[in-house]
Amino acid sequence: MTIFTIGYEGVTMDEFIAALQKAGVERVIDVRALPLSRRPGFSKSTLAASLRAAGIDYVHLKALGTPKRGRDAAKKGDVATLREVYDDQLALPEAQAAAAQMRALAAEKPSALLCYERDPCHCHRTLLLQEEGGGERVVHLYA
Repeated sequence: MTIFTIGYEGVTMDEFIAALQKAGVERVIDVRALPLSRRPGFSKSTLAASLRAAGIDYVHLKALGTPKRGRDAAKKGDVATLREVYDDQLALPEAQAAAAQMRALAAEKPSALLCYERDPCHCHRTLLLQEEGGGERVVHLYA
């Protein structure tokens, strides 16, 4: 099984959807703690509607998001603190349940994990797949 990841930093909605469609993604799994964005179109309701219009499912798994302290560390490029905070997050029962749901959803149809950062090395989605992935092939998409 392949699981995709994508960040929407610096892209338009059209570019974002085109990258998903080109890869054959049929579901976006939003792993942001707060599915809000200053980028037009990338807040939860608007994003879900745009994806639905393009024939792509949308699911938000809040428990797989990064707590504020981790988000702040990521913005500063402090990957060590991000990892520490996110490891604690993933140990929570609700995160474990959400990770199991993520794996089940990704097994059903081609899916992409969504977060803001363009570079997956600066994002918790990479940490998530390292810790909770089931050995899937990971493909990072860039719009």
